[in-house]
Amino acid sequence: MDMFVADWIGKPLWMWAGFFTLVITLLAFDLGILNRRDKELGIAQSLWLSLFYFVIAIVYGGGVWWAYERGFIVTQDGVHAGMAFFTGYFIEKALSIDNVFVISLIFGFFAIPRQYQYRALVWGIVAVIVLRGVMIGVGAALVQQYSWILYVFALFLVGTGIKMLMVPDHDTDMADNKMINFLRRYIRVTPELHGQKFLVRQPHPQTGRTVVWATPLLLALIVINIADLVFAVDSVPAIFAITTDTFIVYTANIMAILGLRALYFALAAMVHRFAYLKYALALVLVFIGVKIFWSQLVAKVDPAISLGVTVLLIGGGIAVSLWKTRNDDAQPAQAER
Repeated sequence: MDMFVADWIGKPLWMWAGFFTLVITLLAFDLGILNRRDKELGIAQSLWLSLFYFVIAIVYGGGVWWAYERGFIVTQDGVHAGMAFFTGYFIEKALSIDNVFVISLIFGFFAIPRQYQYRALVWGIVAVIVLRGVMIGVGAALVQQYSWILYVFALFLVGTGIKMLMVPDHDTDMADNKMINFLRRYIRVTPELHGQKFLVRQPHPQTGRTVVWATPLLLALIVINIADLVFAVDSVPAIFAITTDTFIVYTANIMAILGLRALYFALAAMVHRFAYLKYALALVLVFIGVKIFWSQLVAKVDPAISLGVTVLLIGGGIAVSLWKTRNDDAQPAQAER
């Protein structure tokens, strides 16, 4: 019993155990029940499943809020845990929307049918849980050892936000991607898919020996998770700018990513409708970066203000995007991608 109340990375072990139990249960429900048979996930199903994950995240965040008010959770920096969780959740969710286009490009490049895409995305969550944990752990250690690293995060966020505002979007050519070419050079990959399998055993064309081959589905999964690491370079510093509590940072990240996988199929078909969200996200990053300097040099910013500004900017960006593109017809090629 003493083991479960002992601290682990700043929080009692039972809190971490409870969170991972929730995540494992959701993944088992997703793979074992909802996606037991490979089938294409329609837009309506995608939206309903996304709503389910959204409700789970809201209920969980409400529990964090309640625990903070009761004194069960005390953040490392004194920031309100509930507000920090929801601010981090909405930032990660919004930043992830901008990444859907890249994921759809990867699936299209490897010619992955839609009925196999969701299973690959769900298995990708397992890798994300580990990889984000490593990144957040490193970030937490740096912040704890060197408090000035927050200024580096702030400069990075402001610079990234300004770059998003100034630099126009450009098309991504997957055929010239060095990472994909590197993986194909050093990994044996079958030319065709083998259903939902990531690995298969086949004879080697030169030696005739039976060896293990990767399928294009596994290669797509690897590239997506590497891309997620690149995406995390923006989102992880952004949440650390809200709170330095490792538990809040990690759980907000994972809860947002869990729901994004379900929302992918609806967003991939209408990603062109979020053309102006990029500018809202840029303003959010600039605001958070400036907030760090203000909090460190002038006075602490009320967490309610951070949450309100974040929700207002993201909500405004989504609303403006949907309004400006209300008469745009989704081109078949875009929807198919």
